[in-house]
Amino acid sequence: MPRPLSAHEKYIMMTETPIPRLIVRMAIPGVISMLVTSLYNMADTFFIGRLDNTSATGAISVVFPLMAIIQAVGFMLGHGSGNTMSRALGRRDTADAARTAATGFFGAWIFGFLFTAVCLALQAPLTRLLGATETIQPYAMAYGRYIIIGAPWMLASIVLNVQMRFQGNAFFSMVGIASGALINIALDPVFIYILDMGVSGAALATIVSQAISFILLFCGTFRGGNIRIRFRDFSPDQAHIRPILLGGLPSLCRQGLGSVASILMNIAARSYGGVTPMEIDAAVAAIGIVNRMMQFCASAIIGFGQGFQPVCGFNYGARKYSRVRKGYFFTLKVMLAATTVIGILGAAMAPWVIRLFSRDQAVIAFGALTLRLQCAVFPLIALTFAGNMCMQTIGMAGSASLLSMARNGICFIPMILILPPLLGALGVQSAQAAADALSFIMALFMTRRMLKTIPIEDDAPAPCT
Repeated sequence: MPRPLSAHEKYIMMTETPIPRLIVRMAIPGVISMLVTSLYNMADTFFIGRLDNTSATGAISVVFPLMAIIQAVGFMLGHGSGNTMSRALGRRDTADAARTAATGFFGAWIFGFLFTAVCLALQAPLTRLLGATETIQPYAMAYGRYIIIGAPWMLASIVLNVQMRFQGNAFFSMVGIASGALINIALDPVFIYILDMGVSGAALATIVSQAISFILLFCGTFRGGNIRIRFRDFSPDQAHIRPILLGGLPSLCRQGLGSVASILMNIAARSYGGVTPMEIDAAVAAIGIVNRMMQFCASAIIGFGQGFQPVCGFNYGARKYSRVRKGYFFTLKVMLAATTVIGILGAAMAPWVIRLFSRDQAVIAFGALTLRLQCAVFPLIALTFAGNMCMQTIGMAGSASLLSMARNGICFIPMILILPPLLGALGVQSAQAAADALSFIMALFMTRRMLKTIPIEDDAPAPCT
C-alpha cells in the first residue's frame, strides 16, 4: 500500500504531473471502483439466474430502479461535495473542504433513513409501479425489502468513495469498494443456495458487503492527508448545501433518470413484450439483464472520466487552464477508443452474454437484439460523458445537468413513449439506442460552448458560467 501523501505533496502531484500519466494513475482505481459497484447488481443477477426462475430474475430488474435512486442520490452528494472539495483544495482552503465533506456525508445518512421509512411503508404498491407482474411481485418484495433497509449504508459508502477520489486518494477508495464487492460475490452463493434464502439471500449479501465497504472507507478518512469526517464540521447552511446540490445535480440527473428509464422500460416490456405471462416475464428479465450489462460497460467509461474530474477540479481551482483542456481531450480520446471496442465485442457476442444470466430461450432472443442495438451506438456516449463530467467539475452546473438529462430523460422518454406503440417489442428494444444517438447530437453543440468558456492561458480569470 503506497505511503499517504501530505496535502502539499498531493497539490504538487495534481498540478504538475504530466496529464496522461496523472489521469491514468487516477483513473485505474476509479474504473475498478465503478466496475466493482456494478458487480453488486451483476452478481445478484448471475446467481439468481442459476435458479432457472425467470420471475426471480425479473424481480431484480424491477428493484433495480430503487438501487439506481440510492446510487443517484449518493453520487449527487458525493460528486457535489467532491467537486467543491477539489476546488477548495486547489485554493488550499482545507477548512472549507472539511465542512463540505461533513455536510455531504451526514446528508447521505439523513436521506437514507427517510428513504428507508417511506419505501418500507409503500413497498407493495411501489413494486407494481416499478413494473412488477403478478408472478414477479412476490420475489420483488422479498428482494427489495433488504435493499431498502440497507439504503443508509449504501449512500454513505458511495459518498465516502467519491469524496476520497476527489481528494486524489483513488487507491484507498478502490480498496474499500473492491473489498465489499468480493465479499458480496462470496456471500451470494452461501445465502442463495446453502442457506436456501433465494432472492432474499442475494439482497442480504449485497447489504452486508455494502456495510463492510462503509466501515473500510470511513477508517480510510483518518489516513494520511485525507479530510476527516467530523460532526462539528457538519454545516447544513446555504453556503455549503447549495454548491453540493448544484454541483451534484448533473450526477442526480444522470443516475436518477437512469432509474426513471428502467421503470419505463419495465412498464413498456410488460405492455409490449409478449402475450402470455411467461413471454412478458421473459421480456422484463431480458431488459434487466441488458440494462445491467450496459451499465457495467458504461461504468468503466464513467470510472475513467472520474479519474479526470479531480485533475480537472484541482487545476481549474489553481487556474492551470491548459492542463484542464489537455486533460479533457485526452479523456475523450480514451473513452472513444474504449467504447468502440466494447461496442464491437458486445454486438458480436450478444447471445452468449445473455446466456450467462439466463438459460430461458425467450430471454436470450429478446435480450440479444436489445444488446446489439445498444452496442451499435455505444461509441457515441464518449462525447456525452466526457463533456458532462468536465462541465460538472468546472462549475457549469446548468449545462452539465441539461446534458445529463439528455440520454435517459430528454431524448429517452419520448422514444420509449413513441416507439413501442409503433413498433411493438422492437420499439422497446430500440428506444435506448435511439436516445443515445439523439443525445450525441446535443453533446456536440454543448461541448463546443463549454470549450469556449475555458481560458486558453494559465492564470487568467475564469469567465462567468
